[in-house]
Amino acid sequence: MTQQRQLFGTDGIRGVAGEFPLTTQSTYLIGRALGHDLVRKVSKPEAVIGQDTRESSRWIADRVSEGLAAVGVDVHSAGVITTPGVAYLTRSRKMAAGIVISASHNPWTDNGIKVFSGDGFKLSDARELAIEEEIFALLKNPSSADDTALKVPRPSLPGEPELRHAYIKALAASVASDLSKLRVLVDCANGAATAEAPELFRTLGIQATFIHVSPDGKNINEQCGALHPETMGKFVADSGGQFDLGVTFDGDADRALFCDAQGRVVNGDAVLLAAARDMRQQGTLKADTVVSTTMSNMGLEIALKKSGIRMLRANVGDKYVLEEMLKTGATLGGEQSGHIIFRDGDSTTGDGLLTALRLMDMIVRAGKPLADLVSDLKVFPQKIQNVRVREKVPFAQVPPILSAITAAEKELAGNGRVVVRYSGTEALARVMVEAESEAKMQALTAQIAAEIQKALGA
Repeated sequence: MTQQRQLFGTDGIRGVAGEFPLTTQSTYLIGRALGHDLVRKVSKPEAVIGQDTRESSRWIADRVSEGLAAVGVDVHSAGVITTPGVAYLTRSRKMAAGIVISASHNPWTDNGIKVFSGDGFKLSDARELAIEEEIFALLKNPSSADDTALKVPRPSLPGEPELRHAYIKALAASVASDLSKLRVLVDCANGAATAEAPELFRTLGIQATFIHVSPDGKNINEQCGALHPETMGKFVADSGGQFDLGVTFDGDADRALFCDAQGRVVNGDAVLLAAARDMRQQGTLKADTVVSTTMSNMGLEIALKKSGIRMLRANVGDKYVLEEMLKTGATLGGEQSGHIIFRDGDSTTGDGLLTALRLMDMIVRAGKPLADLVSDLKVFPQKIQNVRVREKVPFAQVPPILSAITAAEKELAGNGRVVVRYSGTEALARVMVEAESEAKMQALTAQIAAEIQKALGA
């Protein structure tokens, strides 16, 4: 039986800043364990570290950097930068690893550590497990190692501006179309996108208006960004036709959501549909295949099928979407939440800024507004209900929960879907039901959620 990871979830290590595993001691030891992993694989390794705008990101970045440096890793700081920015710098600068200090869409009190290997891909589960084992060994006896600090890293902020400029330059070069006629509202979520989006959009001549670009360490994702796309939608809808579209990022800008000129939210499923058709026309959609996740709406699957494109479903998490893409040779994949991976270039992870540029490029080349590009996506009514749990017991081991799920699937009889899973980053069970009828969807979701609450609720 495969050993389960205890620290690494679907998107790195995550928790409340200041509490285990994100204490001043444990973050240093995490850096040291990661450093040992790199030293074993590379002679004189270098790593790049970046962070979002949370109050705790700086000290965590500094402690991880100290741990890396203690075992001989040369650490470069990019300061505040998006997660995909670190992935790009890791592979383009031939670093041994890239480290991001961010909790993405989580509250400001949380934080996290995610790691990219030298090729720009997130670490494999097996490699994360090996690093975990060393972290726990160090925690048991932190003074046992005979490491000698070989280098004292510079503080993580403000970082090396040249690194951020290199990422912005690469993004700008990825677009051939003239985007200067587009009028775009951009919500940066008071997060990492505030460090790159304004310069990027200015470079391309886009008529952009920015909101939520004043991070104070505590307002990341606060009633804004991809967690609250309705904020962007209302702003565009109330503008009286001032914008062609809106774009909104999450805290580390590895995903993006959009709205059309009327303020109607356009999610990752719709972006996948538009991108799949466009890439097929351009001849860059390999295997006529799109990889999505178990959370993508049945409406996307049906719309793609009508266009002669098959859809494969991976586990939730862009890491697992990418694994399936690499396995099948697919060049497009993503999640309903806005993580979109374009492998017709050299992207190795979801990138909200790149997704925004690609979508704007499609709009300009098609000569059509965003609403027209996704108008035939008929979405099945879908509800996702979160239930906070005290422990993550496999649902198959809890008979009342298993019975509720089985009964719901039987009632839908193929005209809908039930997906019940645990969050990879929080103590939550997520219940998702799709059905042709709104009433049936609401009832089945409530029944399953109630059984989870009764059996496992926190």
